[in-house]
Amino acid sequence: MKLIFVAVAVSALFSSPAFASAEIAKKNACMSCHAAERKLVGPSYNDVAKKYAGQKDAAATLAKSIKAGGAGKWGPVPMPAQANLSEADASTLAAWILAGAK
Repeated sequence: MKLIFVAVAVSALFSSPAFASAEIAKKNACMSCHAAERKLVGPSYNDVAKKYAGQKDAAATLAKSIKAGGAGKWGPVPMPAQANLSEADASTLAAWILAGAK
């Protein structure tokens, strides 16, 4: 019985949206330029969340920006487009970032 409980608990932990979003970010090399709490090449996820805080369509706007890439929002270094990222994964990443990337 304990083994079943542990298996269910581990399964729930690793299927949670936060874990899935961190895995999406790692799989797509987002973590090469971004970190949750400090600037690397690009802004920290916390800084991104602060910038979009209170905006009506923040998640959709951020998901679109993730897919399209861009330059000038955070300085001179451009962010490459993530054209191969699905709309669902872009939306999941955006929600995760806006929630503090935890």
